[in-house]
Amino acid sequence: MEEKKLDPYQLIGFVLIALIMTWMLMRQQDQNLNNQAEVNNQSKNIKESKKDSLSQELNQKDKELLGLENLNYLNVKEEEFYQLENNLIKIVVSSKGGQITKANLKKFDNYLKEPLNLVDNNQNMNLVFKLKDGGQINTSKLNFEINKNKSKKGKLTMRALFSQGRWIEFQYSLLPDSYLLDYSITSSNLQNFVNASNLNRLEWSLKSFRNSKSVEYENRYSELTYGYENDKVNELSITGTDEEEVDEIHWISYKQHFFNSILIPDKQISNVFLKSENLVQSENKKEKYTKFYSSVIPLENNGDFDFKFKWYFGPSQYSTLSNYNIGIEKSVNYGWGIFGWINKYIFIPLFNFISSFMPFGISIIIMTIIVRLAMSPVTYRSYVSQVKMKILRPEIEEINKKFSKDAVKRQQETMSLYSRAGANPMSGCLPALVQLPVFYALFSFFPVAFALRQKSFLWADDLSSYDSILELPFNIPFYGDHISLFPILASVAIFVYTMMTMGQQQPPQQPGMPNMKFIMYLMPLMMLFFFNNYSSGLSLYYFVSNLLTILLMVVIKNFVVDESKILLQIEENKKKPRKVSGFSARLQKAMEQAEKQKRLNSKR
Repeated sequence: MEEKKLDPYQLIGFVLIALIMTWMLMRQQDQNLNNQAEVNNQSKNIKESKKDSLSQELNQKDKELLGLENLNYLNVKEEEFYQLENNLIKIVVSSKGGQITKANLKKFDNYLKEPLNLVDNNQNMNLVFKLKDGGQINTSKLNFEINKNKSKKGKLTMRALFSQGRWIEFQYSLLPDSYLLDYSITSSNLQNFVNASNLNRLEWSLKSFRNSKSVEYENRYSELTYGYENDKVNELSITGTDEEEVDEIHWISYKQHFFNSILIPDKQISNVFLKSENLVQSENKKEKYTKFYSSVIPLENNGDFDFKFKWYFGPSQYSTLSNYNIGIEKSVNYGWGIFGWINKYIFIPLFNFISSFMPFGISIIIMTIIVRLAMSPVTYRSYVSQVKMKILRPEIEEINKKFSKDAVKRQQETMSLYSRAGANPMSGCLPALVQLPVFYALFSFFPVAFALRQKSFLWADDLSSYDSILELPFNIPFYGDHISLFPILASVAIFVYTMMTMGQQQPPQQPGMPNMKFIMYLMPLMMLFFFNNYSSGLSLYYFVSNLLTILLMVVIKNFVVDESKILLQIEENKKKPRKVSGFSARLQKAMEQAEKQKRLNSKR
């Protein structure tokens, strides 16, 4: 009997056939699944189509009553544009949505010397209202027609007609010599169809244009600001994306550094949703926008619409905004607390007065001279304190050497020397603290000083922007792609001042303390980088201020303060018994107790 053997070729053949059969079955299954999905989608679309058709049939009666057949969004009429204009501003309104498509400020140009438009197809205003049958109307999609009977010079009335006697109407009114625009929304015979709830809302969004040379610097002062409650003011973050829901809104400001778009309702509105998104990632010369702003404003109504607003399109200038007496001047940020107070009541009036008869660059120099002279008593006290510390330095160094291993004893002896000599190392720091509010107030003043915009001085063609003397073919991180001269001059002046004061201002280096020389020398370098993209007016102020401080110190050193007399006074003070009281007494007692405890611990 012949023995049956397994043919390897047959085995390979069976495996191949099995694989082919498996592939064919899987392919057929996928095709069936795809066919079934297509059938399901078709069935779903048919069902949805029937559902929509049924919905249309159910709501057709209401729609016919309302006249919605006249509002077919697909039946777009030819867009028409209407114009409102005075000597300051030109407003263009489109028939599509009845909204503003252009707001041109006639007296201003951007950094490219092009017409400055706050709005140029970068804004959307949409009234959204719900119907009782569940539908929704977006006015931005409606076709509006001008009402010639109500429209006249400085006033534009536009209607979207639903049916005879049913309409929604927008009205714009512009007064002569004003950046303020009255805006009202009214309707007729919609109360039976509109859902009277807070689902109705006004949506306002805007992408703010770049108008300055440095987009990063401009973006730093472009922000969404709002007034709320009892004259409170707040703002969203200038970096990244920020959003808030706010009650009792008075006004909403979309600030574009030196220019502003502000919406002012005639009464407070709550549950307003605000959002700001940063669009600037780097210092790019091709960047067109800085921020994207959006607001959702609930509108409660018990029947027909009757809402009134004011709209401001104009410069973000404190004096201009305050003329309207509605609080929108608070959108200009001159600093918080005492810093804002100093700017509003001292520096703004002072600068306005000087610049009324002097060029703006000279006005900055004159104001700086006045500020430095006003602070000269502080400079004098600071210098006297530095001289005392310079005289005591050899004795301080001896104490440090003698008690190098005993920190408590070293501190006790040092304080005892200061007390006997009538010197206080902190008195050199106090003048700097006194000057800090002035320093920060001016730091807040110059970047938002509208009067400096596009005003030239020496090589700076715009005191509100950087003063480039050389454009670089590359970008230096944290510095930029150009070299500004005023920050260099200011940094040199700070360095010279540091060199003059470092030898006598600081006490001898204490073990374990940070190297103050390194920190002081680092400041000019930091300023050089930090201010390269800042307002040249601010850098001019710091340069002149530090230059004047150097001159004042030279005068005080050579003509006012006699170091030999201070030395004699210190020696006389050492001979007098001096009673230690207050904080110094408590501190000395605490040190003595610590020293006593240390001795007890060492004996154990």
